[in-house]
Amino acid sequence: MALCLAVALVHVLLVFLHVAPPNAISQAYSRQIKAWVLPVFEQNWRLFAPNPQSFNRQISARTRGTAPDGTAQVSGWIDLTAMDDSAVKHNVFPSHTAQNMMRQAWNSYLKTHGGDNQPRSERALMIEKYLRNIAVDRVVAQRGGTFESIQLRVITLPIAAPGAAGGFRPAAAAPPRVETRYLPWWKVASHGTN
Repeated sequence: MALCLAVALVHVLLVFLHVAPPNAISQAYSRQIKAWVLPVFEQNWRLFAPNPQSFNRQISARTRGTAPDGTAQVSGWIDLTAMDDSAVKHNVFPSHTAQNMMRQAWNSYLKTHGGDNQPRSERALMIEKYLRNIAVDRVVAQRGGTFESIQLRVITLPIAAPGAAGGFRPAAAAPPRVETRYLPWWKVASHGTN
């Protein structure tokens, strides 16, 4: 009991020193404080002041394989975003993974690849593989079967700004521009996983 109480007190003290304004104690022990807090107990304000998305994105995937006669077979598009939405909708305790995994992987891909889909670092290659593996796992779970390549399509629709306080929108406002981006075909193992 005493050990649990001591660990709880040390934890509260270290988290307090992490979020408190800089002082002599937090500066002297900053390395130890960060070692305790950052791996698991990182503090941020996203829960209370989130950074809302300014785009709706629909991420879809299609696969390509070789038929027994040697011809290429391309599947129809599978809406991966709809799969995520259905896993969350009407679920009292939705999975954080279902809500954010694909979206965060895509945001990371955008930051590391830019508009030309060319990785510029080892991290970019890792993010590309991560996004591909998520898509492959979801396609295999939805359809099963075997395929050799996968391609992603991302349709981006900006979210319109809210109208004035009275709820009226200016009549001259142009409709938001929809962007469609096709990623290159990525090779996967023939059994559908990497």
